[in-house]
Amino acid sequence: MNQKELESVINRPASIRYEYFIKKVVDTEEVWGLYENGWSVTEDEKGNKSLPFWPKKEFAEYCATDDWKIYSSERIDLYEFIDEFLPNLKTEGYKPSIFFNKVDSAVLNVEILIEDLKAELERY
Repeated sequence: MNQKELESVINRPASIRYEYFIKKVVDTEEVWGLYENGWSVTEDEKGNKSLPFWPKKEFAEYCATDDWKIYSSERIDLYEFIDEFLPNLKTEGYKPSIFFNKVDSAVLNVEILIEDLKAELERY
C-alpha cells in the first residue's frame, strides 16, 4: 500500500472506514491490532474502554505513535476474532473501536460487529 492510498482511506469518515474494515477483513481473513505486553486500549471521557482494530497492518502502524509508539502491529485470524476474541472483549466490558485514525473511530457493541462480519462472510 502506498502513502497516497493510506491517506485516502484514513481520512474518510468513521462510517466509511467501518465499511472498508468489514469488507477488507473478510477478504483477507485477518484483523490487526497493536500489542505490547497487552493490547492497546482507548478510553473515552466517561471512562469507557475500547480496543482499536484495523483492516491492514499499515493502518495499525500509522497509529503506533505517541503513547502507542512502543506497540507493534499484531495479526489476528478473522475466525478467531469472531469466535473467541470479540466474545472475550464483551465479557471484559470493552467495546471494539474500528479503524481509529488518530482522531476518531467507529465504536460499537460486540454483537453488531459480529453480525456485520458474519453477514459479509455469507456473501463469499
